[in-house]
Amino acid sequence: MTATTPKATSAFPDFCEGIQYFGEALPSFDTYGKTPAIAEGKTAISDPSDANAVYQTLLFADALRYLTLQVTGSKASGHPGGFASSAEAHAALIMLGYKNIITEVGHHAPGFYSSMFLDRSLEDMGIYNVQQLRDRFREKHGLLGHLSGYIPGILAPAGPLGQGQHFAMAAALLHRDKLFPFTMGDGGMGEPYPMSSMAHFHTAFGGVTNFLPVLIWNGYSQEHHSMVSTKTNAEMLQYWRGNGFAEVILIDAKDFDDRNQSGDYVDSTAFSFEQRLAFTKAVLEGVDKATKSALSGKLTVFIIKQLKGAGVHARGAKSHNLYPKDTLDAPHIVNALKGRALTAESWELVRTNCERAGGGPAAKTAVTEFELPLPDLGQLPLEEYAVGGEPKVSTTAMGVLVGKVGQSDRTFLVTNADGNEASGIANINQALKIIHPTTDDLYNQSPNGQVYEPLSEDACAGLAVGLSLMGARTLWCSYESFAINGLPIWQTVTQAMAELRRKTPATITLFTAGALEQGRNGWTHQRPEVEAYFAAMMRNGNVFPLFPPDANSIQACYEWALTTKNKGIVITASKSPLPIRTTFEQTRQGLKDGAVVLHEVAGGKKVVFAVVGDMTLMPVFEAATFLENEGIGAKIVSIINPRRLYRPTDVAWDTCSEADGEFLSDEKFAEIFDGDALIGVTGGASGMLEPIMLRSNSKRDTFAWKRGETTASAGELMAFNGLTAEALTKRAIELIH
Repeated sequence: MTATTPKATSAFPDFCEGIQYFGEALPSFDTYGKTPAIAEGKTAISDPSDANAVYQTLLFADALRYLTLQVTGSKASGHPGGFASSAEAHAALIMLGYKNIITEVGHHAPGFYSSMFLDRSLEDMGIYNVQQLRDRFREKHGLLGHLSGYIPGILAPAGPLGQGQHFAMAAALLHRDKLFPFTMGDGGMGEPYPMSSMAHFHTAFGGVTNFLPVLIWNGYSQEHHSMVSTKTNAEMLQYWRGNGFAEVILIDAKDFDDRNQSGDYVDSTAFSFEQRLAFTKAVLEGVDKATKSALSGKLTVFIIKQLKGAGVHARGAKSHNLYPKDTLDAPHIVNALKGRALTAESWELVRTNCERAGGGPAAKTAVTEFELPLPDLGQLPLEEYAVGGEPKVSTTAMGVLVGKVGQSDRTFLVTNADGNEASGIANINQALKIIHPTTDDLYNQSPNGQVYEPLSEDACAGLAVGLSLMGARTLWCSYESFAINGLPIWQTVTQAMAELRRKTPATITLFTAGALEQGRNGWTHQRPEVEAYFAAMMRNGNVFPLFPPDANSIQACYEWALTTKNKGIVITASKSPLPIRTTFEQTRQGLKDGAVVLHEVAGGKKVVFAVVGDMTLMPVFEAATFLENEGIGAKIVSIINPRRLYRPTDVAWDTCSEADGEFLSDEKFAEIFDGDALIGVTGGASGMLEPIMLRSNSKRDTFAWKRGETTASAGELMAFNGLTAEALTKRAIELIH
């Protein structure tokens, strides 16, 4: 094929400005390319076997490859190879009218951007032609290197492998009448999470099969052969069937190769044109069969087996990434672009089909472009306990409210891998029931329950945050010590929420059974270092760790969390009965100011204790008594919402889509925390105290978690970590003298 550079003429549509090469018409264009395969007023092709539809799907696949390579080449950066091997499958989904497409492969971003450009979704961010597409790729306020909710028409973020299925399953659960295909690569399949999470989801929600894994089996991962590259087709089919998939459809490019390419993975763009059409037809028919199967109640997977890098500048893992040498002037890039170059008429045809598919641009039709309507929760059944009265279990008090939320909102889901009863929230199970195919009242099980209990924290966090991203209310419950296994996807979604172009309920967590309660279980259950993760994320601007000191406070914290949008709210509380120290009003003020004063006695000098947590208050109150007996004043401050205690310049709050710029003023900070000495106390990571230590001008010190050990009691474990009344008293006296 010869290719030419464009001339400034009306023969080239405006959106083609920036395309470097136009080619000659492909064979039979006059026969199969004159009329769009998606007719005016329609949202999809009418017949996947129709020659016009097949031909134009092939044109679309080539257009995607061309744009993907030119866009990445414009910055000599980015990832063209993986998406290139998926081009026919992606084109088939669009031509069949499906635009709610998700991927777990962040490296496919330039291909997805190309698709969003062709259907005009990117016009919502001022990208009208290919030159602008090139200019904005991998630039600030442009097309991020990996997918994000910031991009019009893109349903979910993608970066870490093994996450995409959560978004697809969440969307499928909320929108039973729509299909949610998600692409995954060989590398992502190698993660342990996708298959196990899909299996548990299918057991819990057997009738929800309207999500469709599309495996891009191209033989290579990022820098080498993929770990599943040695599987035979029969073994791959058996693997998916063995994991519960009723319909497994595999289209192997090797079956259509008429160029005698070596190896199990081949490049369909090297076939004769007739065989390229034959392969495209098989993919189109296979995808059509798979989508109909998934929508009809069968757990289905579609697999396209094609060499990585098909049709771009290199093949195999070498096609994965562009380097500084891979510029648009480099001969190998030029040759690859010329090989995929289309005529202006072909570009116009592809654009028309893309615009019509699915009823319009994804930016106007995808489910994530709209806020999900949610029922009003009405009045929460708050119960305010008397300060100083009988000790209460905080988590149990919150559980009452969670039950009411679920009864008012049937889309609401609670997830927990380690069991709600073990966290003092059996009342959640009693009110909402554990989702299980076996009905059993003793264990609070029901097929129609709202408590999702896989044994994987990734699956718990994944479905909960996926639902929140899609617009629903959720609660992820975990032992603090195990939460780390679910945090990667929680972080992915929370950071995506910071840039979403729509409002969505905050993703809320409840982390219980803190390290101090887990003495006899030893260090395996004592991992409050996870709090350092949240301490670091507070600077993002939309992450709010909350530390209610008692059963009243936790109710007010959850009440507030339910009203927030596009935030990550982390509630950490004990499951032991603890004294009631605050009123609702105090916590509501503490949520606004960041902290609340629990106790203050004047003396010759004043020591201020800034305390994170609930059980940690016990040795602090004891230390205060010691000091007061010596005539030294003591003030105990409970840190409820530490994010409020940073200075505005410490936090990227103004970069968040639902910006929250409330911070405690310097005057109010001094009023609460000034003294002759300040001691920060936490049973977790010391980083959570950073906002106070940054702003305080007092002589100060920090008492925090060091490491776990097997002990008989919380007091003994605190002593092992130096968190005793005696140690606090001694250090306070040293600081004021």
